[in-house]
Amino acid sequence: MKIEKILNNNVILTLNESNKETVVMGRGIAFQKKIGDSIEADKIEKTFIPEGQEILDNLANLYRDIDPDILEVATNVIKYAQGVLRLKLSNHIYLTLPDHLSYAISRTKEGLDIKNPLTWEIKRFYKVEYEIGRKAIELVEQELDIRLPDSEAAAIALHIVNARQDDSDLGVTMKMTEMVQDILNIVHFYYGQTFDEDSFQYTRFITHLQYFARRLLHQERRESNDDFLYEQIQRKYRKAFQCTERINEYLKKVEHTSLTKDEQLYLAIHIQRVTTED
Repeated sequence: MKIEKILNNNVILTLNESNKETVVMGRGIAFQKKIGDSIEADKIEKTFIPEGQEILDNLANLYRDIDPDILEVATNVIKYAQGVLRLKLSNHIYLTLPDHLSYAISRTKEGLDIKNPLTWEIKRFYKVEYEIGRKAIELVEQELDIRLPDSEAAAIALHIVNARQDDSDLGVTMKMTEMVQDILNIVHFYYGQTFDEDSFQYTRFITHLQYFARRLLHQERRESNDDFLYEQIQRKYRKAFQCTERINEYLKKVEHTSLTKDEQLYLAIHIQRVTTED
C-alpha cells in the first residue's frame, strides 16, 4: 500500500485492493513520509474503510486539526474498550471520541464542567462502559496531564455504548437510556417495590428493555400474532400485564406509538420475573 494522503503523523489515507479509500492508523506511521511512499506494515495498528464521503471528509478535517496527542489517547481508549468488551466497535468511534475528548479538554482548561443529565442512569445501565469512561479519564491525566471532571466518565461511556450498538446518532442512545429509565419507574411505582440491581433477573430485564427501546426507536419491530400465547400470559400474569398497559399509555403519550402484542407479551414475562424473584 502507498500513501495517498497524510492526515497527521499517525493517520494516513491509502487505497485497498478494491481501490477504496482506507484509513490507516499507527504511531508515527507518516513520520518523515510523503505521498506515494510505501506504508510500513509493522506500524499499522488499525485500518478501516469510511462509510461514505461525508465520514471521510469529517475524518480528514478532524485528524488534520486535532492535537495528535489527544488522537493517540482516544485511540488507546478505543483499544482498551474493545479489549474489555471483547468486540469490535463501530468505526464511527474513531470520529466521535477524539472530537469529544478534544472538546472536553478545552472545556476543562476553561474551567467549565457541563453535567450529564443521564449520569445516574448510565452508571446503572452501562456499568462496564462507565468503568471504561473512568479509565479514559485516567489515561487523559497520565498522558496529557489534564484531569477531566468525573462527569466525563458518563459522557465517554455513552460514546462507547453508541459504537457498540453501531449507531451513528448519539441522540438515539440518549433517548434509549431515558426510555429504559422511564419504563423502570413505571414498574417500580406500579408495584411499589425496589429491585435488587445485582440480581440476574434485573440484569436480564434491563437488557430486554434496552433492546426493546432500540428496536422501537429504529422502527425495527415485528409481530408474530401468536394470539394463544398472548391470551395465556394475559390470564397467568394479570398484574404484570396490567403494568404493560401503563407502559403502553406512556409510549402513546411520549412516542406516539403503541406496544405490539409480542412486545406486551414479553414485557409482561420479564416484569413477572423481576417482581417475583426471591
